[in-house]
Amino acid sequence: MSTQRTAPRWAIWLPLALFLGFVALVMIGLYRPADRVVTSALVGKPMPHFNLPPALPGRPGLDSRVLANGKPHLVNIFASWCIPCRVEAPQLAALAKAGVPIEGISVRDTPENLDTFLEQNGDPFQRIGADDDGKVQLALGSSGVPETYVVDGKGMIVYQHIGEIRPEHVALLIEKLQEAQE
Repeated sequence: MSTQRTAPRWAIWLPLALFLGFVALVMIGLYRPADRVVTSALVGKPMPHFNLPPALPGRPGLDSRVLANGKPHLVNIFASWCIPCRVEAPQLAALAKAGVPIEGISVRDTPENLDTFLEQNGDPFQRIGADDDGKVQLALGSSGVPETYVVDGKGMIVYQHIGEIRPEHVALLIEKLQEAQE
């Protein structure tokens, strides 16, 4: 007599069942909408204190105390080497033309490259501070360039826009600035 054991009949289907379960999980992940909203931990908090030197000779740098002058501001983190920063340049120009005070923080850039960038893409900035080591960018919790912050007249961050400003974002930024005035 043979004492060899045979596997239960259902065991033959186990690999197929596991594979189909894996496929089902992948499909659910592909078709379920992802939450793409990144919320900043600094929204509702004061702008971190900083005093950046001028990014260009003959231009003022950026001190965080300027952002608490009673008027809302946009603070745009950008760089000359940033392709999306070129994409948002016309929208920043439109905002500046509409009277929006825009302050710039130039990240890891050179005056020569920055000057060329502004000549080619326009200069909507009232002040540009040089964040050569990226410390202010990190203090703001910025994940990259470009990023734009709406700061109310008391120096509180009320909104963070991640990525380039596109034409469809201009109205939202103006709305956030108006809300910050109240």
